[in-house]
Amino acid sequence: MDDGPAVAAQIGRPLRSAADVVLRCPLGLPVVTRVPPILDDGSPFPTLFWLSCPLAVRRIGRIEAAGGVRALERHATGTPEFDARLTEAHRRYAAERDAAVPPGAAHPPSGGVGGTDAGGGVKCLHAHYADHAAGNDNPVGRAVAPFVEPLDCPVACVVETDGLAGRNPAWREPR
Repeated sequence: MDDGPAVAAQIGRPLRSAADVVLRCPLGLPVVTRVPPILDDGSPFPTLFWLSCPLAVRRIGRIEAAGGVRALERHATGTPEFDARLTEAHRRYAAERDAAVPPGAAHPPSGGVGGTDAGGGVKCLHAHYADHAAGNDNPVGRAVAPFVEPLDCPVACVVETDGLAGRNPAWREPR
């Protein structure tokens, strides 16, 4: 199944590379995709797991707007066990992504989850949640999940009309 058109409709732009769906919502649509570390045009891409679900993106955007990145950064700084798990998540993420970089890539991506620098920390809750939702141990993604889930849309966010995928005008965020 080619999920590219659905993912493109969800994110509102053409894909820059093929992506494999690693998690679907109850309606069968992509939630998280795995993106290659080198895009079709040769650009490095540090984000291994990309969140495409409009509902999850919207809910996480609210958390970030309310200071969620800073709050989780403070939590990591003040909680050694959480910080150690976060550091390990960055290490694992980078190793998994880097193992997929083709030999001889001119500009390989760097950093941990979402391209976070080597010092670690929290950069993008969307990337942390996508990593967690893909089945990985990510303490930031796990902390965010209760505010995002369930992904319980009553209608699909994307529909196909005349062979083309597009955003469904009937889609609304469930309350």
